[in-house]
Amino acid sequence: MTDRADALLSAFATVLRRHRLAAGMTQEELAHKAGVSPRYVSLLETRKYQPTLATVDGIALALGMPLAAFVTAIEAERAASAASAPGT
Repeated sequence: MTDRADALLSAFATVLRRHRLAAGMTQEELAHKAGVSPRYVSLLETRKYQPTLATVDGIALALGMPLAAFVTAIEAERAASAASAPGT
């Protein structure tokens, strides 16, 4: 995996967990609403799997967010992490 892809996956996992917790949802509740398994949500939050665009859309909808807003949050997290990384 490239550094950019790794950073993007890390940002996705962070944003997913942050928004799930802010919505007051368990992994099980989010999984049910997004049409995936709780194990899959866990694997996404721990960077073990890379989601498809359809999965990202389902998760965003389950969190009550438009896809564009969710992707914007992911990109903002990636940029913030890059800015705070040593040597930047």
